[in-house]
Amino acid sequence: MYDQPRPNPAHHAMTFDQMLERVRYEGAYPTRERAAEAVHHVLAALGRQLTGDERVDLAQRLPVEAALTLTAQLPDTRHLTGWGFVKDLAERTGATPATARWDTGAVLATVTRLAGPDLLGRILRRLPGGYALLFGQAELRRPEPAAA
Repeated sequence: MYDQPRPNPAHHAMTFDQMLERVRYEGAYPTRERAAEAVHHVLAALGRQLTGDERVDLAQRLPVEAALTLTAQLPDTRHLTGWGFVKDLAERTGATPATARWDTGAVLATVTRLAGPDLLGRILRRLPGGYALLFGQAELRRPEPAAA
């Protein structure tokens, strides 16, 4: 008998405290407060870019405090690339682009675990180019439309 395809395995719920500890570890932050600051800034920025069912589904997988930060943001009319996301985050927080990129990587590594591969794939298809690397994934080229 062969294995039948199965939906994604159940994602383990994570409390906000566990999320902060994970981000603190990923980002090598000295305090939980610094990790919490990164979580709120990055999820607010992501909430301005992510729309549709992917936004709702991601919010359902995040701890409540994190989901509220994500969903409290009105989607931005500017669709930023991955690098534009980092630059915008740096401008809004007064950080350097390098610090904003570090914070983004630390937070989105944890979000990747919570989202799971199927939802993450949907999120990356919805966002403009450059986000896969921010989520710790390989950036695959999107097919170019065939010229007629």
